[in-house]
Amino acid sequence: MSQVIIDETETSEPPQTTHGADPKGRAITRTLVVVGFALIAALFFLLIFSAPAEDPARIALGPVSLNTFFMWLGDLHPLIQIPIILIAFGAVVAAILVLIEYAPRPGRGYFILRLVACLAVPVLAFMMLRPYSNAVLYVVGIALLSGALLFFADYRSRQGAGYLFQLILFLAPAAIMLLIGLIYPAIATFFKSFFDKTGTDFVGLENYIWVFTNPVGTWSVINTLIWALVAPTLSVAFGLAYAVFIDRARGEKVLKVLVFMPVAISFVGAGIIWKFMYDYRQGEQLGLLNAIVTLFGGDPVSWLAVKPLVNTVMLLIVFIWTQTGFAMVILSASIKAVPVEQMEAAELDGTNAWQRFWNVTVPGIRSSLIVVLTTIAIMSLKVYDIVAVMTGGRDDTTVLGFEMVNQQQRFQSYGHSSALAVVLFLFVLPLIIYNARSLSKQREIR
Repeated sequence: MSQVIIDETETSEPPQTTHGADPKGRAITRTLVVVGFALIAALFFLLIFSAPAEDPARIALGPVSLNTFFMWLGDLHPLIQIPIILIAFGAVVAAILVLIEYAPRPGRGYFILRLVACLAVPVLAFMMLRPYSNAVLYVVGIALLSGALLFFADYRSRQGAGYLFQLILFLAPAAIMLLIGLIYPAIATFFKSFFDKTGTDFVGLENYIWVFTNPVGTWSVINTLIWALVAPTLSVAFGLAYAVFIDRARGEKVLKVLVFMPVAISFVGAGIIWKFMYDYRQGEQLGLLNAIVTLFGGDPVSWLAVKPLVNTVMLLIVFIWTQTGFAMVILSASIKAVPVEQMEAAELDGTNAWQRFWNVTVPGIRSSLIVVLTTIAIMSLKVYDIVAVMTGGRDDTTVLGFEMVNQQQRFQSYGHSSALAVVLFLFVLPLIIYNARSLSKQREIR
C-alpha cells in the first residue's frame, strides 16, 4: 500500500483593506461628509432666510403631531396626564434602546433596519413639528440628507457594522438640545446685537456704544464687575475660614449644616428674606437692621436706595450669604484630603499654625480653590433673581443679567438686550477657559 503524500501549499490572500484603512476611501468619505454638511447648512439658511408666505398652512402626518398631542393632553385631568407622559417618554426611550441593541448588528436585515431608521427617523421627527407649507420641502430635504449622510458615514465606518449609528443614537438627543437651546440662540443673539430694537434695521455698534455710555448700561457693567470681584473673593474667604475652624470644633456636622442651609434656599427666597431684613419705614420697624439703628437713637435708613454702591453692597451680602456654605463644603473636603504626613513634617520643622496653613494646606487645595472661585464668579456674573426681587434694578443696582432681561421684556429692545448678553458672555468666557485649562492640567499630572 503506497502512501501518497500530497504537499498542500497554503496560499495567503492579501489582506483586505477596509474603507477606514484605505487612504483613498478615507479621502472620499471626508469629501462626501463635508459636502453633505455644506448642503445641510445651505438648506438650513435657505429655510431661515426664505421669504415668509402669507398665512401659510401647517402640514402634519395626518392628525398626529406634537401640537395636537399636547392639546389633547391639556384637556385631560392632571392625574391622568402624568401616566400618559411617562408612557410616551418610555415608548421613545424603548424605541431608541431597540435601535441601539439590534440595529448595529451585522447582517442584511439589520443593514435594512439601519437604512430605514436613518431616513425615516429624521423625517418623522421634523414632520411631527408640523412645519409650514412653504418650508416643508426644506425640512424634508434636510431630514433626508441628514439620514443619508448618517447612513453613509456608518457604512464607511471601520469600527464594525452599525458602530457610528449606535454612537450617534447616544449623542443625538444631547447634541440636538445643545444646538437648539444653546448654539443657535447664541449665534442669533450675536447677530441681533447689531440691529435696532425691532431687529429689522442694521445699526452696527450703536448697541454696544449704548451699553458703555448710557447710565443704565454703564451701571450694569460696573456693578457686574463689582459682583464678579467681591462676591467670589469674600465667599471663598469666609467658606475657607469656616472649613478650617469648624473642622476642629465640637458638633462639626451640626455647624456645617447651619452654614450650608442658605445654599438650599433659592435666590428669590433669599432676596425676600433679606428684603425684610432691610425693610424701611417710619414708625415701628419691621426690618431687623433698622430696628437696631432706631434702638440706638438713629433714623431708619432706606438701605436699598442709598447710592452709590451702598445698596449694591447690601445685595452682595445676600449673595455671599448663600454661597459661603457651598465654598465651605468643597474646601472642607479638600482640606481633609491633604496628606497628614505633610502637616506633620511641617510641624517638625518648627512652623506655626499659620505657616502650615499658608505653605501646606493652601497649595494642597489649590485646584479646589480655583474651581470654587470660578464657579461662584460665573454665578455672580449671571445673577438676576436677587436684583429683580430686592430692587428691580432701581437706584443704580442693575447688573448685566437683570438688565438684559429688562431691556427685552419691559422695553422690547432686542438690540440692547442682545448687546448686553454678548458683553456678559465675554465676561464669562475667560473664566470658563481658565477653569477648563486648569482641569486639563490636573488630568495630565494625574
